[in-house]
Amino acid sequence: MKYLAAYLLLVAGGKAAPTAEDIKTLLSSSGVEVENDRVAALIKALEGKTVQELLEEGQQKLAAVPTGGAAAAGAGAAAAGAAAADAPAEEEKKEEEKEESDDDMGFGLFD
Repeated sequence: MKYLAAYLLLVAGGKAAPTAEDIKTLLSSSGVEVENDRVAALIKALEGKTVQELLEEGQQKLAAVPTGGAAAAGAGAAAAGAAAADAPAEEEKKEEEKEESDDDMGFGLFD
C-alpha cells in the first residue's frame, strides 16, 4: 500500500509516470525501508495505465462487491429486537444485585 501511495503522491506532484527509482527515492527520504521486488511488481502492474484508468477500474470492481442488502438488514433488526427484549430483565437483575450488596455492608455512607 505504501508503494501505491508513493506512486500516487508522485503523480499528484506532477510526475506523469513515476519510475521505480522515483518511488524508492521518495520512500527512502521518509525513512521507509523499500522492498525492490514490490516496487518492481507495482511498476509492472501499472505500466501503460493512467491514474484515471486505475480509478475507473477500481470503481467497477467495487460496484461488483455485494453489500449485504435488505436480507442482512432484516436479520440485524430482528436480532436487535430480541436483544432489546432481554435488556430490561438484565437491568432488573443488576439493580437487585446492587441493593443486596448495599445491605450486606451494614452501614450507609451518611450514617
